[in-house]
Amino acid sequence: MKIRSIKLREAHKCSNGVGSFCSVLWDKQGEHIVTASSSDSSICIHDAILPANPPKVVRHHRDGVTALALSPNNTCLASGSIDHSVKLYKFPAGEFETNITRFTLPIRALAFNRSGTMLAAAGDDDGIKLINTIDGSIARVLKGHRGSITGIAFDPKSEYLASADSIGTVMIWELQSGKTIHILKGIAPVIGSDFSSMNIVSWSPDGELLAVPGLKNDVVMYDRDTAEKLFSLRGDHVQPICFLSWSPNGKYMATSGLDRQILIWDVDKKQDIDRQKFENRVTCMAWKPIGNALSIIDIMGKYGAWEPAVPSSMKSPTEDIPGLSSKNGHGLLFYDEEEENPSVSGSLSDLGEDSHGESEPFSRKRLHKQHSYPDDWEEDTNEELELFPKVEPRKKAPHGHRDRSDNKRNELKNVPISAGPKMQEAIQPGATPQQPGKRRFLCYSMLGSITTMELDGYSHIEIDFHDTSSGPRVPAMTDYFGFTMASLNENGSVFANPCKGEKNMSTLMYRPFSTWANNSEWSMRFEEEEVRAVALGTGWVAAITSCNFLRIFTEGGLQRHILSLDGPVVTAAGFKDELAVVTHASPPLPSTEQILEFRVFNIRTGTQPRRGRLPLTPGSCLSWFGFSEEGHLSSFDSKGVLRVFTNQYGGSWLPLFSASKLKKPEETYWVVGLNTSKLFCVICKSPDSFPEAIPKPILSLLGLSFPLASSDLGAENLENEFIMNSMHLHRIQSTIEEMEAAGEDTSLVDDEAFNTEAALDRCILRLIASCCNGDKLVRATELVKLLALEKSVKGAIKLVTALKLPNLAERFNAILEERINKETTGSTIPASAELKCDASFNAHAALTKSHVTVESSKRLESQDFPSLNLLAPSGSKKRYLEEPIKDVNVETENAKARKLEMAREFKSAFDMKKAKKLKDEKDKVDEVKDARKLENANEPEDGQDKNGEANKVTAQRPSNPFAKSSNNKQNASLFDSLKKKVKADRHLPL
Repeated sequence: MKIRSIKLREAHKCSNGVGSFCSVLWDKQGEHIVTASSSDSSICIHDAILPANPPKVVRHHRDGVTALALSPNNTCLASGSIDHSVKLYKFPAGEFETNITRFTLPIRALAFNRSGTMLAAAGDDDGIKLINTIDGSIARVLKGHRGSITGIAFDPKSEYLASADSIGTVMIWELQSGKTIHILKGIAPVIGSDFSSMNIVSWSPDGELLAVPGLKNDVVMYDRDTAEKLFSLRGDHVQPICFLSWSPNGKYMATSGLDRQILIWDVDKKQDIDRQKFENRVTCMAWKPIGNALSIIDIMGKYGAWEPAVPSSMKSPTEDIPGLSSKNGHGLLFYDEEEENPSVSGSLSDLGEDSHGESEPFSRKRLHKQHSYPDDWEEDTNEELELFPKVEPRKKAPHGHRDRSDNKRNELKNVPISAGPKMQEAIQPGATPQQPGKRRFLCYSMLGSITTMELDGYSHIEIDFHDTSSGPRVPAMTDYFGFTMASLNENGSVFANPCKGEKNMSTLMYRPFSTWANNSEWSMRFEEEEVRAVALGTGWVAAITSCNFLRIFTEGGLQRHILSLDGPVVTAAGFKDELAVVTHASPPLPSTEQILEFRVFNIRTGTQPRRGRLPLTPGSCLSWFGFSEEGHLSSFDSKGVLRVFTNQYGGSWLPLFSASKLKKPEETYWVVGLNTSKLFCVICKSPDSFPEAIPKPILSLLGLSFPLASSDLGAENLENEFIMNSMHLHRIQSTIEEMEAAGEDTSLVDDEAFNTEAALDRCILRLIASCCNGDKLVRATELVKLLALEKSVKGAIKLVTALKLPNLAERFNAILEERINKETTGSTIPASAELKCDASFNAHAALTKSHVTVESSKRLESQDFPSLNLLAPSGSKKRYLEEPIKDVNVETENAKARKLEMAREFKSAFDMKKAKKLKDEKDKVDEVKDARKLENANEPEDGQDKNGEANKVTAQRPSNPFAKSSNNKQNASLFDSLKKKVKADRHLPL
């Protein structure tokens, strides 16, 4: 094997690490190379003359690109994708033209016919669509394959179409009738569900041979008319062939196999003349139309050119191309201005005298060999023009040679009228596309779902709640209007449908779940406009129409408000009193980025509290929009990025989830809703982008996290937790301010704020530890300034002291002192508060001062009970220490005084118990000493004063206040009761 160094450049990054199917092709002048990958939604147009120049990137698909095709006149590029769409672009500019067709499953193969007026597209669906590229209509659908169709090819004579599928079946179709004339089962390898390699079919340039990968690691050649096996190319491939390509003159063939080899064959001699082995499997190849080069691309998205592909001593692969006119040298015959055009007046039965009728299709073996290729041109052109009736209005009667020639040139351009980037159509959150014969979702939310299925011309609608114990049981209903969108809340449901002709107007219907009156269901009909989106809230129903009207109705059906919006609606969502509407702010940018705007209305107050631009990931569109369970406005785009609106920085959108961070490109996330910490979605496996209604989809809970950059500490989880807690604390503090402004009680929210502050401090302390271990001391100093609680700052000082960082500990001490000075300087407490605080700390002190400073109170508090100061919150629970207190609630002050008094009593009882213990020990020592003295003393002669002397000694001993058992029990009981009280108070832990 000859060793050559073929430099490969990365065109597409492989996100799954194992490789995917990639495509490559040349333009007809050999100036550009086009590449695509099924793991990348972009198409790259490379400069073949100056490969170092950056490629032109075309991004219009939502998912990986699986197929490419270039029209014969080199002006139109077609692409197929996993997102089920086939798109057309101008070439080489790469400007988007149109979505020419859509499938229900991914596309795997594309091919233009010889004139470029027809495009064949196929994939995982069960049919091959033949599309007129001039008007975009579908001329015919060829059905017969049972596996995914992976390869299609028009024969150069425009008579047949060959196709191959994933289970090894090859079919040959007659274009005139649309019938199958040959079915060859099991002649190609079975690829199953591994679409990193494809079964491919390819006609020889003269149209006489059909090449198919064989079962013996070879290429098998079949006859054009009889489908008989003629010969095979078998060489050193040790694994099945996954791609093959004819040279422009048909003399050579390049084959790539699963064994990572490329072989160049001399077809006439049936032997390989050169070969090359690569690091990865080559999935696609294309011969350069001009010159001696072969472009290749492997499964990792790396492409390059093998030049020369055929040894220079041999005939060039572009020399003596069959049927090549003297006026062009691109390997395919095009229409020319001076070329005589065939007559098109014949019928479908006059397509050729050598066909012997449609009843004998198998008797045409080798009959075309007696004609030279240019002689068959008139017949082939007749076939192409007569195949599809929708092209006939563009034909002209043969009134002159020049008119017919001009008409031909217009048809060959086949470039659709440019409409620019297309604006996103309106969507309804939680709805799925219509599928014939299948049940679909009109609405799917955190509350429940609304499904519909068409039966006998009508639709059957069912409403189900996820929690059947709380939601009402709603009977099914028959839909006579053909509703396509719906919305659901606890009180009822709203339905709407677009216009269906002049007689079937757009209808809006509201259906309450429970009501005190009969016939509470109502409906509205719209003339000369149609409903595009609907939403529900507390006591209101909203509908946005094609006239850019926002119509607000009450639950009873009263038309309350009609507002004009600035642009076409994209979607809408409701939550309690708030209605959020997304509209187009302007046409899309040339890069197809949508320019969207959101507006939030408060229906109860008649105000518009928020308005601004809705951010989207470049190249994406809006796929879900709504409110979280807590009422936070949220959006999700087709690139898998979730954003939540916050009032920070004057109103901003925070990215709280990114599907790319999960590194699972084979999964699509269909969003249902979210709460403070979790995203509720249905995970759909590629190529599906939405769930089926039956069986009911399973909700998955994914954690919310910011798309942070890779930290040099390796502490992304801690940093994410820090930002999340900071965001939650900001929201809680905003809520407290709003409640205080409204005069509402904030005690419960204060507790939540304190808990969040404590959790945030714990996270910051862990981050400080990571910074110290990673020698990021400046970052640690920044973090300690963010600690909310004074006890946390002292904990940080202990931490860095234990880590033997005295300089850092000194800085932390300075920060703590500075904080205390700032909090205490200039702050005062009124006389009433001073009396209560002073009485709680020292009941016997004289209250003579009228005002005391917070600094003196803190100093007194730390003297009496040090741990009390460490746990006092610095946020919502310490506001009375940060600012002068003007209006102090008496009941709140009494509670604070009681807590301080309990602390003092606890300390007093603790000191009493300690003193008692010391006194008991001293008494025991004294008793031993007295006993020894009595033993050594001389007894009286009469013995009468023995007991009296002992009593005298005992009487001289000082009295013990804790000696009596009753007193001991009383003191112990007092101590235990105070201990329980203090334990019950979380602000005064032991």
